[in-house]
Amino acid sequence: MAVAFKVTGTEHGDWAVLRVSGELDLITSPVLRQRVHDAVAEGHHRLVVDLSDVFFCDSSGVGVLVAARRLIRSCQGRLRLILPDRGANDGSHVNRVLGALGVRRLFDVRADVESATADGPTAEAGPLSA
Repeated sequence: MAVAFKVTGTEHGDWAVLRVSGELDLITSPVLRQRVHDAVAEGHHRLVVDLSDVFFCDSSGVGVLVAARRLIRSCQGRLRLILPDRGANDGSHVNRVLGALGVRRLFDVRADVESATADGPTAEAGPLSA
């Protein structure tokens, strides 16, 4: 059974939002990488990557997220990830993978598009540097 991988883009205020669904792995991660590069090339330096519907992520997917963070930071932009916390047993797979690899703290993680595209006190705190 083939699982469809899809990246769709929208705008929400000043933010470009990429919604990702399916498996983020060695085969599909170049698609997300290209979409991030395209968004930056179009002048979007405030980017949200919605990973709510990603149910599998391997190291190549994590590599794309880290590279996206680096690219956005080089433009003095902001990157936020949407990784909903549904509970300890059924939380976001990507959230667990990033945590297990020790890189989750590098990302500004939000629960939904509304909080990801809002500028508030938590937005100024931001993730740790690396």
